Amino acid sequence: MSLAVSPFGARPDTAGLLRRHWPLLPLAATVLLLLAPIAAGDASTSGKVGPADAASLLLVLVCAVQALRGRVRELSPLGVAVLGVPAVGLAVATATAGDPYAALPGFVRYLQVFVLVPAAIVLLVRDAGEFRLAAGCFVVLALVQGAVGVVQFATHTGASYQGQDVRAVGTFGPGDVMGMATVVAYGLIVATAVGLAPGLPRRVRRIGGGVALLLVLPLVLSFSRGVWIATVGAAVLVMLLAGIRRALKVLLALAAAGVVLVGGLGVGSEMVAERLTSITQVSSAPDQSVTDRYTMWAAAESMWRERPAVGVGLKGFPANRDGHSSLGLSSGSDTAGAGQAYIRQPLLSPHNMYLLVLSEQGLIGLTALAGGWAALLVAGLRRCVTGDSALRDCGLIAIGLFVWQLTDFLYADIGGPSTVLTGVIIGLAAWWALPAPHAAEAVPDGGAGRPWARTAPGADGR
Repeated sequence: MSLAVSPFGARPDTAGLLRRHWPLLPLAATVLLLLAPIAAGDASTSGKVGPADAASLLLVLVCAVQALRGRVRELSPLGVAVLGVPAVGLAVATATAGDPYAALPGFVRYLQVFVLVPAAIVLLVRDAGEFRLAAGCFVVLALVQGAVGVVQFATHTGASYQGQDVRAVGTFGPGDVMGMATVVAYGLIVATAVGLAPGLPRRVRRIGGGVALLLVLPLVLSFSRGVWIATVGAAVLVMLLAGIRRALKVLLALAAAGVVLVGGLGVGSEMVAERLTSITQVSSAPDQSVTDRYTMWAAAESMWRERPAVGVGLKGFPANRDGHSSLGLSSGSDTAGAGQAYIRQPLLSPHNMYLLVLSEQGLIGLTALAGGWAALLVAGLRRCVTGDSALRDCGLIAIGLFVWQLTDFLYADIGGPSTVLTGVIIGLAAWWALPAPHAAEAVPDGGAGRPWARTAPGADGR
């Protein structure tokens, strides 16, 4: 993946790079600041503003300043609708909540993740080079977190799993056991897309394929069933979009890696086999975590039936959970290990984003959010199939990450430090799916008074 070049074709110096790409620094920080470890024992991250969240707010501020100066790209009417309508649904859910003041923190969080951060990315990312730069940050994050997770498994310093401190959780700790698995999956999808993209140099594709194979190990050691399912689904889609022949090669390589890691080297083979088997037993012989999930799903549906149009209000699920749950719901989940003592975490969400939105925001909120996601998916897939092959890597990355997120929402919802990356992914997907009205538009270069390089229609990723 190459950085953008100057209008004259030469690679710019460091000062030139900073002058051209400085608005993207908060975007890179939003991703890379998730490398900062969470203090041991700080299992609860709800309602807290972490370094990555602060960087995302700076990103929004930079976008606002650039917009006032007329230095952002133009949005199409579809883009305005897709990025703006969710804010209306959130406002309705907040105003109609039983306690609007208690719902305000939820309004701010949803606005950050699903409106402001995606819109800032769409407006600020100007070309394919900057898109690739943002995607590369996901790979760096995944490699570092994955390395920490592998060390945790090897040294028995990870989160507790089946009585042993072997679960790879990276720097997120046992309070957010899905955090490392999520960011590693993001990096794996980006690397897979790079390894398959037909328009990239062979050396870059080989590096991408190698990185994807490396990230399989920490993903396996996360023991996260939902992440495994979402990653397999998104990776297969990326492979199919890239071409059947390429897909077969990658599948064979991944199968060989799995045999070597789990079968040949015995990397957590018994635990991995048990976890894989449990996926097929979620209905016939579910464990307590699955039982809790089914119970909370039923509770979310019951809340929606009580107030089908607007739901019980943002942040209303925890307060209404007990009144809509059966006796099969446990008191919480156990977390320990990775430097943290035993903590019983309460179950405060249904672990299904669609049901969480439906229960708290009703049909109005779900239509506003999920309707926009569906529009982005359809537009993105269509452009990936019919668009410029030189930009195919951007399309594969955007679609792969977005499909991963939409699939993972079936088993998880927002929460924890990595939540802000959901907004980044939606923004990258929207950038790809919503080309600017004028493909060859130029935006003034702030500071030097020179226009950014004009490109042929479509060559800048729009």
